[in-house]
Amino acid sequence: MKRFFIMALGVLLLQSCKNNTTDSSAKAEELNQPAMATTAEGQQQENAKPTEISDISIYNLPETWTTQNGNDVQWKDFKGNVLVVVMIYTSCKAACPILIADMRDIRKTVDASDMPHKEKMKYILVSIDPKVDTPEHLKKFAQESNMDDDQWVFLRSDEEKTREFAAVLAVNYKQISPVDFSHSNIISVFNAEGELAAQQEGLGIDRTSIVQEIRKQLEKINNK
Repeated sequence: MKRFFIMALGVLLLQSCKNNTTDSSAKAEELNQPAMATTAEGQQQENAKPTEISDISIYNLPETWTTQNGNDVQWKDFKGNVLVVVMIYTSCKAACPILIADMRDIRKTVDASDMPHKEKMKYILVSIDPKVDTPEHLKKFAQESNMDDDQWVFLRSDEEKTREFAAVLAVNYKQISPVDFSHSNIISVFNAEGELAAQQEGLGIDRTSIVQEIRKQLEKINNK
């Protein structure tokens, strides 16, 4: 799955890079200004940069998402946190409740452990049904499910961006009725740099390997 993740992320970033390059060139020509900074300016900008983001980090993805609280965010806004990510839809009556229960169990295990920096965890649920899962609907769902503290994050976007992100995670989904989807059930763990650390597919299965990976990534934060 990691190899597929790297390939899918690369394709998406390449497409975004082409669009940004075209826009930047057009603006530079329009303003009759050089597109590149001088060497000295470039060096100053380089020195001012925070920690570099690797080429295989989801923090490179430029798309904007909306949270259950109506806030616009990008993946880079979660930098420094270990992320546990799933894709669900709130009206699901079959697989999603089990997947959400798995997420709850993972958090419960992490919270009860002696892992360092547990406050650096984000449990993120991305909707595959943005038409129904508006920010208001997601907020209500979070509150009714007792998943409304800062570590639970619900995200939604438009159909195109959602499918692109699903491809990055190797999550397949298809609408099979006006209210139902068939979909993959994959839990993904990303390290504090936004790199895929582990994935596991299935419902109601042993999540020990996921919890172990979370511990490993939290301990890396502790050692920095």
